[in-house]
Amino acid sequence: MRVGVQFTGTVAANASAQWYTFNWPASWHVIWHVVPTSPRTGAPQVEWETRVERANATYVTYWVLIKNLTNVPVNIEARYAVLN
Repeated sequence: MRVGVQFTGTVAANASAQWYTFNWPASWHVIWHVVPTSPRTGAPQVEWETRVERANATYVTYWVLIKNLTNVPVNIEARYAVLN
């Protein structure tokens, strides 16, 4: 299994931001997780969804939409795992 951090960033308070990452082999099974790196206790800080574009016969592009659920900016890192 391959794992890593693909990107880091900041999502403004009560806002959403979208990142994309391209040229992933279409034969790979990749999952995405977004983890806040700014500590804050008491409630979830982010939610995310991943969208996929089949860019061509061999590669896909992942679009990761991240929503900040708090009233302060949240630093995040987007982590991936290749399962095959």
